[in-house]
Amino acid sequence: MNQRIEFNDYATWLGEVKSRIQSARFAATRAVNHELILLYWDIGRGIVEKQARLSWGRSVVERLAKDLQAAFPGTRGFSANNLWLTRQFYSEYTSEGFLERLVQEPGQGHDPQPDLLKAEILERFVQEFLAPVPWGHHLEIMKKAKAPSERLFYLLNTRQFGWTRKVLLNQIKAGAYRRSLAEGKSHNFAAALPEHLSEQAQETLKSSYNLEFLGIGRAMKERELESRLTERLKDFVLELGYGFCFIGRQYRLALGRKEYLINLLFYHRFLKCLVAIELKIGEFEPEYAGKMDFYLNVLNEKERGPDDNLSIGIILCAEKDDVEVEFALRTKTSPIGVAEYQLEPKLPRELKGKLPTAGQLSEALGLPEKKPKSTKK
Repeated sequence: MNQRIEFNDYATWLGEVKSRIQSARFAATRAVNHELILLYWDIGRGIVEKQARLSWGRSVVERLAKDLQAAFPGTRGFSANNLWLTRQFYSEYTSEGFLERLVQEPGQGHDPQPDLLKAEILERFVQEFLAPVPWGHHLEIMKKAKAPSERLFYLLNTRQFGWTRKVLLNQIKAGAYRRSLAEGKSHNFAAALPEHLSEQAQETLKSSYNLEFLGIGRAMKERELESRLTERLKDFVLELGYGFCFIGRQYRLALGRKEYLINLLFYHRFLKCLVAIELKIGEFEPEYAGKMDFYLNVLNEKERGPDDNLSIGIILCAEKDDVEVEFALRTKTSPIGVAEYQLEPKLPRELKGKLPTAGQLSEALGLPEKKPKSTKK
């Protein structure tokens, strides 16, 4: 006798099978990509070595392409142009400049051990960091990132965070590497956090955040900016960086009879802490640091989990003066970072100094001149 199939049981099982098929397909794709990158690496190495040892000229690449295409008809990747790219791929990642940078890079699975030969470090790098990255990503990185440290930054992040090609291109266009550098970052993490956590927090904070995806071309209030960010939350989290998990907007903190509202509250998976973000449409003001310090103290008392680290605050403002920020954070015990945000593309370097200033425009339009900001005592 055929037993009656329970719909709920079948639906659950079907979902499990579909999920398993998806996982298997993804694993197969990764395996194929891994072997393809190693193949291109070996072809590139062969071309370089043959040309160096046997003095073969450029014609060997053209001949190899024809022979491979004849042996494997319909198989992509064996054109003369792509073979030249495999040669470039191998050459650039075995250059002395890149190897020196690779040996110095800490904490990425290839720690610089004095007795470890460069060849062994390179072999690990190829297997663990080059092979998992798709070929199309490699081509974009080679084309658009020239400095060894910049190239390594995009490689490691693509591999670690699984960036799609579109995300990688957006990150390069937005200057993610430049904005990841310590220069221009304003914070008190070193004084407020243990050393290991301070280093991680510094890596998480950017000197500026690119919010061009909001499409804002006019002045707006902080609440409106906040609304636009939550509407485009996926893009905002991507700009913040990997590990940020959104908790809420206008997050309420109760203290006694009063309530306080945090613009945006996140949890960072790897820092294991709450991250409060305050949005300011104008210049940084010293009192913003005091307010954020207060919020973080309340968060630590009311919301922090038993295994969480100290909560961190990020103040996003249109402009900041690094000296002013330094003095404002000097006496704060909570870890606070201050960063600028960018709503529109910056003026190209070649146009700087060639366009009228705000004062000149005001004069031409007959508008009253804006008085400079008064110095606070």
